[in-house]
Amino acid sequence: MRLLKTLIFFFFLCSSFGAFSHPDDELEIIEKEFGQTYIQDEIITAEYEAALKRQRMRLLAAMPWLEKSSLFIKAGIEHIVPKGMDHILFVLGLFFSSLILGSLLWQISAFTLAHTITLALAALGFIHVPASIVEPLIALSIVWIAIENCVFKKTNKWRPLIVFGFGLLHGLGFASVLSDYGLPKGNLVPSLLAFNIGVELGQLLVLFIAALLVWFIRKKEWYRQRVQIPASFMIAFVGLYWFIERVFF
Repeated sequence: MRLLKTLIFFFFLCSSFGAFSHPDDELEIIEKEFGQTYIQDEIITAEYEAALKRQRMRLLAAMPWLEKSSLFIKAGIEHIVPKGMDHILFVLGLFFSSLILGSLLWQISAFTLAHTITLALAALGFIHVPASIVEPLIALSIVWIAIENCVFKKTNKWRPLIVFGFGLLHGLGFASVLSDYGLPKGNLVPSLLAFNIGVELGQLLVLFIAALLVWFIRKKEWYRQRVQIPASFMIAFVGLYWFIERVFF
C-alpha cells in the first residue's frame, strides 16, 4: 500500500512538472532570442561593410591620379569579365542578332551611350532605383533581345532604340557596383570615366572572343539554324531563369 501511494505521488509530481514547464513559452523565447541575434548580426555586418567602404575611400583619396584611374578601369573590366554574366549575355545577345558590322555597331553604340548616361546620373546622386527593380528588368532585357534574335531574321530599324532603353537599365546596374565600391569625392568624374572605360573594354573583349569563335562559319548557310537561334534560345532561357530567381527568391 505504501509503495502504491509512493508511485501515485511520484506520478502527480511528474505531471505537475510537465504542466508548469510551458514548452510553448520556451519556444517563443527561443524564437525571439534567435530573431534578436539575427537582427544584431545584420546590424554588425552593415556597420562593418560601411567601415570598410570608408577605409577604401580614404585609401583612394590618398592614391596618385594615375594609379586611381587604373584601379577603376580594372574594376570596370572585372565587372564585365568575369563578374558580370548578365551584361555578358546581353552583349552576346546583341552579337547574335546580326553579323552585319554596321547593324552591330549601331546597337553597341546605343547601349554604350545609354548606360553611360544612367551610370553618370546614378553615381552623381541624381537618380536612384532599387536593385530589387533594376535586376529583374535587366534579366528581362536579356530575354527580349534573345527572343528577337530567334523570331526575326534581320534586325528591325527600331532595334537601336530598344537597345538604348535597355542600356539605361544596365547603367543603373553598373552604378550599384560603384556605389558599393565608393567613389572618391575629389576625383569623382575622372574615376567615373575610368570605370566606364573599363566597362567598354570588357564589352569589346566579349565581342572579340565571340567573333573569333564564329568567324570561319559566319557565312555558312546553316549558321542561323545551328548557331544563331540555339545560342539565342539558351541566352533567353538563362535570362528567364534569372528573372524568376530575382523576383521570387
